[in-house]
Amino acid sequence: MDRDAFREALLGVMERKRHWAWPRFTAGEVARERLHIHLEHEYAVYIRDFAVLLGRAYVQCPVAAARRELAENLFEEETGKLSRGRPHAELFLEYPRGLGMDLARFDAITLMPAAQAYRDELDRCTLAAGWDVAAAVTTLFLEGTEYERGELDANAPKRPEPPLSEHPLVKHYGLPLDRLELVRAHRMVEGDHRRAAWHIVLDFTAADRRQAVVDAMARVLPAWHAYRDEVAQACGLSRS
Repeated sequence: MDRDAFREALLGVMERKRHWAWPRFTAGEVARERLHIHLEHEYAVYIRDFAVLLGRAYVQCPVAAARRELAENLFEEETGKLSRGRPHAELFLEYPRGLGMDLARFDAITLMPAAQAYRDELDRCTLAAGWDVAAAVTTLFLEGTEYERGELDANAPKRPEPPLSEHPLVKHYGLPLDRLELVRAHRMVEGDHRRAAWHIVLDFTAADRRQAVVDAMARVLPAWHAYRDEVAQACGLSRS
């Protein structure tokens, strides 16, 4: 697999990272009393531990230039000192705090089966599948969106950045604007992180490892879809 084919295969995975329920979440169709299910699962599946998952890629990586890129991302996740001055996992908790949720729930989350299976797949990919798989799954899949082509191609659609006042939690659930510090942090650093992610994976993955990286990303995708299906159903949404 040459570099161009590798790039297209990865983009092909990311362009399928879209879920039927997400427009309904962003339209405010989830009952307020069930919204905590979504937030708790996002937090426990990967947001709380994202720095750990990313750190696994860092400590396994033998390529100094790639490690430096991973280290900058890890530093920001753990400290927020390139943006808003607080760890990103901590900033996420401003959402439930601002919505008046019981934050004690976020200390004792039991994942539903598909969510646990998805997290197990993330652990497999970051613990023992090679640094390149770990880097791709964390920096491309977890942090990326269906708009990744727009990060590489100036003519492709870009990830939308609506005004903060249009954020679904603000618009439909009354979250105060000052609780959107995580969004602000992402907007300050995400452009650099997306460029770095693609640079790391495309330019430092050995040619004989490219298929393994694509295969891992292709395994994560259906696990993510099953997880999102499960959460959507628990939040009262159905496809019909």
